[in-house]
Amino acid sequence: MRSVPRLRGRLAGTISLLTAAVVVVVATTGVSAAAPSPAPTAQNSVYALANGCFALRTESGDFVRRDGSAYLTDVTKAADAEPFRLHAAQLGRFMLYGPDGSMLSHDGADSVLATSEATPSTDWTVMSTGESFVLTATSNGRQLISRDLTLTMSDPGDVPESAFTLIPRDGCSDFPEAEVGANGVPGEIGPNGEVTGFIDTHVHMNASEFMGGNLHCGRPFDPQGVTAALVDCPDHQPDGIPALLENVLSYGNPFETHDTTGWPSFADWPAHDSLTHEQTYYKWVERAWRGGLRIFTNLFVANRVLCELYPSKRNPCDEMETVRIQAQQTRELQDYIDAQYGGPGRGWFRIVSSPEQARQVAADGKLAVTLGVEVSEPFGCSVRNGIPQCTEDDIDRGLDELYDLGVRQMIVTHKFDNALGGARFDGGVTGVAVNIGNYLGTGEFWQSEPCTGVAEDNVLPTKVDGAQNLLAVLPPGVTLPVYPSGPQCNSHGLTDLGAYTIRGLMDRGMIVDIDHMSVKTAEAALDILEAANYSGVVSSHSWSDPSLYKRIYALGGFVALYAGQLDASDDKPEERGFIDQWRDARAMRSENYYFGFGYGADTNGFGPQAAPRGDAAENPLQYPYTAFDGTVMDQQRAGTRVFDVNTDGVAQYGMIPDWIADMRIAAGADGDTIIEDMSRGAEAYLQMWERARN
Repeated sequence: MRSVPRLRGRLAGTISLLTAAVVVVVATTGVSAAAPSPAPTAQNSVYALANGCFALRTESGDFVRRDGSAYLTDVTKAADAEPFRLHAAQLGRFMLYGPDGSMLSHDGADSVLATSEATPSTDWTVMSTGESFVLTATSNGRQLISRDLTLTMSDPGDVPESAFTLIPRDGCSDFPEAEVGANGVPGEIGPNGEVTGFIDTHVHMNASEFMGGNLHCGRPFDPQGVTAALVDCPDHQPDGIPALLENVLSYGNPFETHDTTGWPSFADWPAHDSLTHEQTYYKWVERAWRGGLRIFTNLFVANRVLCELYPSKRNPCDEMETVRIQAQQTRELQDYIDAQYGGPGRGWFRIVSSPEQARQVAADGKLAVTLGVEVSEPFGCSVRNGIPQCTEDDIDRGLDELYDLGVRQMIVTHKFDNALGGARFDGGVTGVAVNIGNYLGTGEFWQSEPCTGVAEDNVLPTKVDGAQNLLAVLPPGVTLPVYPSGPQCNSHGLTDLGAYTIRGLMDRGMIVDIDHMSVKTAEAALDILEAANYSGVVSSHSWSDPSLYKRIYALGGFVALYAGQLDASDDKPEERGFIDQWRDARAMRSENYYFGFGYGADTNGFGPQAAPRGDAAENPLQYPYTAFDGTVMDQQRAGTRVFDVNTDGVAQYGMIPDWIADMRIAAGADGDTIIEDMSRGAEAYLQMWERARN
């Protein structure tokens, strides 16, 4: 395990590395003890095959057995056949997993062979033909047949009698998978019909597809399973030295190394401050659901400027196209989880588009997944040299498309000024980097003016120490502006097009997320919401000035804090931890509305997750522990890695319940109160959403 100190950073820190890059170059398995699987029938279809243990029998009555790297069909007893575990690769698709970890595969032509590597060639589409099944290669559509007592491939229909019967048997090995470490059934509905449990208002489960699709390492799922999903980026190989972005963001050293193995050892990632590696693998999210999470707001994220700077990409940089790709991946993930549980609608991950649907999902004991967006140029609404690049018609079409995709929560400005309004500044060296990105995207640097009220934007940097290399990406003769010291606010506020967008969100009953708005933009947006008495407003992850929370609460809106350090960190004692910020926000709540509290993890969003509590070594969270709803939570294991919040912090999303349980310790005398407020978060959010739709 690595022990070097690592830097904290957010999305803005990425710009430093990307612009610098432009300057430079521009598990182990065990035999299952479960009873033989029941025989599949036409009534329960192919979906019921998931996780079953079967032998393949040809229509001539012979069974498939393994012979070296090939498969023969020359035995008459099931006991002599190869036992296959059928792992669902997607609805109606399976991988046939043998006792020694080998899988039924093909070479793209006629040969069928055993392989230990999960690849698309191990993915088979299965179709029912009564009580037998036809298997075709998902990658090329060719059909699995028996010819001359050997498994081989043919074009579909070439061999009329080519179906297989799946005979239940035992002796299968379990397909590799991360464990959950939870014992209990998620609670359904609390007193008075309340949805009891936690809410995350800001997480990025589709980061594998943003910024061109090659920057983020790993995926939330892969049809070929965990061994294919949780792998490092090719450009991090062989020892992490080529991983410039990861090394600087996470280590502060461009020449650092890290173990790139991933599954099954996970020696160096995921980690709470490793910012380019996957942290929302679906089994980790499952553990969070099992530990009390009831609403999960998945925000599609994109940034055209950063995407264009990064040299390696497989996806387009257009932000709306990136949103479409991520929306499609989310629905594929829902289908994949359904496939693991036996068919459409059977999984625990349920995308919802209304509070009524969310309540029904909670009543069914499942996780309600709401969708949002956090992009810098929504609907193409960039601004260039002060000229908007979109119209009201573009906004209407864009909002309608988002609504049709199921999006119900929207961040209007993100990092850079756009045609809708000004963005909230980043401070420090990060602010220098983001300001350069603002120039590259809009043609101008941030414009500031003295703040006129209590609310402030983040302090602008007054010097560029440590960021000189960034200046090389600017055109000749262009230099950074010098800003006055002290509190400054972005002079750009909500534009007419921005006001049109806010009203368009209200007309559609959508939720306005004011995070990343400049103070002027946020205050003007709140003015519009207050004039309409519109409750559908959130601050989702601590990117609004805290003085605005009182206005949000007075409207019946919802506040969630960034899921960071529970206590003040040793290296930044001036920064208040989650517990103290919760106390401050709680004091601003309105007595007119049901109160609950939430968190915005911003996982996969270039934001570090919570480090271990400062006194965890002396006063650790004890495993196993009992969650608020009675679920017993033990440490989570993935391959050979066992995670511990006391030493790892929130290394991956499955540790969120541990972080919340740790609040009871960190909050001292307020421990019971904060757990109660967190467990009321889902209901408070739903009531806010319901008011927005009325």
